[in-house]
Amino acid sequence: MHEAPPALLELRKISKTFPGVKALQDVRLRASAGHVHALMGENGAGKSTLMKVLSGAYMPDPGAEILIDGKQVHIDGPLAAKQLGVSVIYQELSLAPNLSVAENIYMGRALRRGGLVDRAGMESACAATLQRLGADFGSATRVATLSIAQRQLVEIARAVHFDCRILVMDEPTTPLSTHETDRLFALIKRLRDEGLAILYISHRMDEIDELADEVTVLRDGSYVGTLTRAEFSRDKLVKMMVGRDLSGFYRKEHHGQHTGDRALTVRGLGDGQRVHDCSFELHAGEVLGLAGLVGAGRTELARLIFGADPSTGGEISLNGSGALLKIAKPIDAIRSGILYLTEDRKGQGLFLDQSVRDNINVMVCPRDANAGGVMDGKRAAQRARDAIAQLSIRVPSARVNVGSLSGGNQQKVLLARLLELAPKVLILDEPTRGVDIGAKSEIYRLIDELARRGVAVLVISSELAEVVGICDRVIVMREGHLVGEVGGASALPITQENIVALATGAAAIHAPVLH
Repeated sequence: MHEAPPALLELRKISKTFPGVKALQDVRLRASAGHVHALMGENGAGKSTLMKVLSGAYMPDPGAEILIDGKQVHIDGPLAAKQLGVSVIYQELSLAPNLSVAENIYMGRALRRGGLVDRAGMESACAATLQRLGADFGSATRVATLSIAQRQLVEIARAVHFDCRILVMDEPTTPLSTHETDRLFALIKRLRDEGLAILYISHRMDEIDELADEVTVLRDGSYVGTLTRAEFSRDKLVKMMVGRDLSGFYRKEHHGQHTGDRALTVRGLGDGQRVHDCSFELHAGEVLGLAGLVGAGRTELARLIFGADPSTGGEISLNGSGALLKIAKPIDAIRSGILYLTEDRKGQGLFLDQSVRDNINVMVCPRDANAGGVMDGKRAAQRARDAIAQLSIRVPSARVNVGSLSGGNQQKVLLARLLELAPKVLILDEPTRGVDIGAKSEIYRLIDELARRGVAVLVISSELAEVVGICDRVIVMREGHLVGEVGGASALPITQENIVALATGAAAIHAPVLH
């Protein structure tokens, strides 16, 4: 049995509390020089929060310990982290496009000569680093002219140039092509062989197989375990990521397995960028889940169906009629009976400075207007009272501003608005995001009731337990493509493990999406 190599970095008892939320609870991690240590977990597991603690962007709760070379250190900000040799490359790159590569590498510690910035000196000093990393651009190049992959290389060059020893990479391949990803992997392996400790956050099993020496898994903000390369398998990692039982929390009384006729048919829909050639069917009285990792294209697909974004190809039809819908903008979808609940209720859904009554009635005002286009106040007030009672919206009065309500009550107000239009197809994008357990249960009850009434419901959710609990069938997206189906006529049952396997590419399963 081989002894574990000495740790360059150790994180012990790392907890982080935000108001009302325990984001991390007693997490630990141990990374060695010359190793790639992968960090995995579902969306919201705490991976990015842990790395922000390491980078100095967040201060951990008291009692946390961070050790480098066996010595406890105090990281009270990003500068302290960099001085200790810790660099983080986030998904959103932190470069100044109007400056040169050299100026970006030296940002915050520019060389000076005679009181002036020494641009020539900086360009000369970092040229060797760029050459070492295999850059195909020079240090004087303006960053705005570089591709995403080249900009990412500038971030790596900035870290390496200033003697980074611990390099954190958060989903670095998300914006890259296959060729660019291959080049990045070759560079990561070279930096590993030069003695860096690389912490690599990824959802993609293929990347873990390719790069990782160890894998640590987080779940719900807590440490689950660490596996060495000899120990981990895709099945084992999937079970570690999703191993919790919330089955008793969900109630499903509709009979989705006996669905009615096709309510919505989508064929070959895409936008040429984030969504590619997507096809599926949704039946009356069915709750269909749309699952996938962050960035897989779920919201983008929903917005294409709703006409919120332009499509570059594809067909949409209702009721199995074969008659194609022309949906160029949301009003076309609404008139056809397709409604969409946005994932961003505050930014794109509600009028926060207006009352509950006005928010519920805003889409039916023309229908109920008196002569001259004046809103019928009595009807509006009664509609708001009815919605408040039916959806159990906790509010002292319908005249209270929506912005003062809790997240769960805001979500129910937005749902009430959509239900006033009697949808045939209802697309719910993260319907329980940011709401408490009680409100979640009520929203699940409402979804179940809609399905029993024959509404076709498409639910997009990042919570796998939620998807498993309320959906009759689940289609899964990965990198803009629909890659498989669980439940329904598929041979695969609806389990968190099967959904994760499809979403991450852990299994080469190509279940048919259409029946």
